Amino acid sequence: MGIYTKSIIDIVNEVQKVIVGKDHIIYKVLNAILARGHILIEDIPGVGKTTMALAFSKAMDLEHNRLQFTPDVLPTDVLGFNMMNQNDSNFYYKPGPIMCNLFLADEINRTSPKTQSALLEVMEEGNVTVDSITREVPKPFTVIATQNPIGSIGTQMLPESQLDRFMVKLTMGYPDIRNEVNILKGRQNINPLQLVKPVVSGKDIIYMQKVVDQVYIHDSIYAYIAKLVMQTREHPYIELGVSPRGTIALSNMAKARAFINDREYLIPDDVKTTFRDTVSHRIVLKPKARLNNVTVDKIIDSILQQVQAPRVS
Repeated sequence: MGIYTKSIIDIVNEVQKVIVGKDHIIYKVLNAILARGHILIEDIPGVGKTTMALAFSKAMDLEHNRLQFTPDVLPTDVLGFNMMNQNDSNFYYKPGPIMCNLFLADEINRTSPKTQSALLEVMEEGNVTVDSITREVPKPFTVIATQNPIGSIGTQMLPESQLDRFMVKLTMGYPDIRNEVNILKGRQNINPLQLVKPVVSGKDIIYMQKVVDQVYIHDSIYAYIAKLVMQTREHPYIELGVSPRGTIALSNMAKARAFINDREYLIPDDVKTTFRDTVSHRIVLKPKARLNNVTVDKIIDSILQQVQAPRVS
């Protein structure tokens, strides 16, 4: 796998030209893309969510489209529609912005539930169905969605079925003083996005995704993943635990992390490191959890401490 190490480093280096001081987030996004997952980034406006998505699309030489979600955006604005040609009276498909390799859904929680639900099929199956005709989206395909924190003006919560389609949910946060100074210096004369150059192609990403699929998982690691997930379903403070889709997502994220770390096999630390980002948005707490000041993060910490990791040589 060492032959891919340079490609991974090159991608990260290009994105770092734009996103300063958030290396751990860059690696997590890359991790999810190699695991064939979709990424939800929740944070306040202006911390670089959209810019990072654009940087990845340029570094990977992917066709990308961006759609600003507002309350008046319709499903056809996302998926496309059939339009009649007046010359021959036949209907032809006019593709929506979803027909690309990397779709940036900006502020997804500002649009209506009807429009949000238009993404369910394409995020799960990689298909778009318009007027009973199903079409595949280009490969590789990734959705990077941004949302403002719940409670911001004009936002509404994503339904559980939509959240479950995202492999990970990430938060970027504010930069520290040193990195904020570097951001200011880097934007004096040029937009850093103009400096990002393609270092891999879509075919390279597809090939790396196939290699990720081949990462070996020992039976004891499989059992460890299943035990962690089961704890989310049996915890007294959790109303809705992680679904089997979430279990598969955790396994795929762990395999992608092993690949990025130049390993052909999984170790427990791959699972531990990816567990929080993969399951936190899939957990729904009971009312008594809020009354007792119990958060999702506290529960995840306790689960990781309670479930003993296997020893794999």
